[in-house]
Amino acid sequence: MRALRDLSANELAEAELNIQEQYDGYKNRRLKLDMSRGKPSPEQLDLSMPMLDTVRSSDLLNAADGTDLRNYGGVDGIPEAKALFARLLEVDSKEVIIGGNSSLNLMHDTIARAMIHGVYGSETPWGKLPVVKFLCPSPGYDRHFAICELFNIEMIVIDMLDDGPDMDTIERLVREDDSIKGIWCVPKYSNPEGVTYSDEIVDRLAAMPAKAADFRIFWDDAYIVHHLTDRPDPLKNMLAACKAAGNADRVFVFASTSKITFPGSGVAVMAASVANIGYIRKQLSIQTIGPDKINQLRHVRFFPDLEQIAAHMNRHAAIIKPKFDKVLNKLEAELGGKQLATWKKPGGGYFISLNTLDGCAQAVIRLAAEAGVTLTQAGATYPYGKDPNDRNIRIAPTFPSLEELETAIEVLCLCIQLVSVRKLRAEIAAG
Repeated sequence: MRALRDLSANELAEAELNIQEQYDGYKNRRLKLDMSRGKPSPEQLDLSMPMLDTVRSSDLLNAADGTDLRNYGGVDGIPEAKALFARLLEVDSKEVIIGGNSSLNLMHDTIARAMIHGVYGSETPWGKLPVVKFLCPSPGYDRHFAICELFNIEMIVIDMLDDGPDMDTIERLVREDDSIKGIWCVPKYSNPEGVTYSDEIVDRLAAMPAKAADFRIFWDDAYIVHHLTDRPDPLKNMLAACKAAGNADRVFVFASTSKITFPGSGVAVMAASVANIGYIRKQLSIQTIGPDKINQLRHVRFFPDLEQIAAHMNRHAAIIKPKFDKVLNKLEAELGGKQLATWKKPGGGYFISLNTLDGCAQAVIRLAAEAGVTLTQAGATYPYGKDPNDRNIRIAPTFPSLEELETAIEVLCLCIQLVSVRKLRAEIAAG
């Protein structure tokens, strides 16, 4: 297929008329399709319905240590849940705190406590410092960036490469600037790029000299078991790497079952060094009298071992992989060879990252919305909502049906072509 850049001015004008006609056809259908967030589909949620039957009113609701799960207590989780998630994260159960239903909640509260009290080893609470900065590999997760904005933490964009963030830049910055207190990482099937960090990236993050003694890696392992192939990407254990490098306290690891069971009533987990966990547990004992222990029990009974989690996630993959394939095949069919966009082919996770020509993403998303297709807001994958190149679009294929998804991607492809043709025509007109 010819690249649009190779077309003459007259050919581009003709192409624009043809694309506009197709676009208007979709617009007249008054579509109402939403791909703005990475939500599990109803079919995926149905997979976990039997979990609701694992706890009955006639059960003796005691934990392994005898704790009555109906009552107060267990601020850091029941022993069975700590053991299960310790195996999942490849850490010791003494290095685990079980939270409520949201790992984002754990991350938010960890930042909040750091601002008020500092982290273990801090000389000064972060909130009393003149400025606090975080490194933000981008494109990245908009909710991480929103937490920083909420606490007035200055964000520094770090380019994402094929094997993880740009370590040369990271190492230089943290070595020179003690106001840089942390970095956000989605290390496996990253949001939205689908990148899994290489062993070298993990080791460099763990071992790099940091001017701030209380520098922390916020390791959001959201997609630890969310594979789309039978050959999952390997990811080196970050806590183990930090220990080996003599920086055991450097990392906070987060995960949850939000996209494994129910987003509204999953189980969140945080792992860190024993020193970090002890420091946080003392603060948690004042913040809460305990999370939902009965829900933890449901999960432990539903997933008695890691093999059951793996089997469950295979059933998830059977539902969502055809959707990813549909998007990727449609992008190739409609845009392949036209040199208007590039996209990633992730091996897992929840998103597909697409880059348009520079300066086109906002216009594409606006046109798609006018045709009834809602996408993630342009710029959302960058700090402060500002994509410096105005090109990244995050595609969330999981929630729509295959039929809805096909229509939505057809509209997206038309919008990309229409905006691109207009851009190329404007460039020719400008000489």
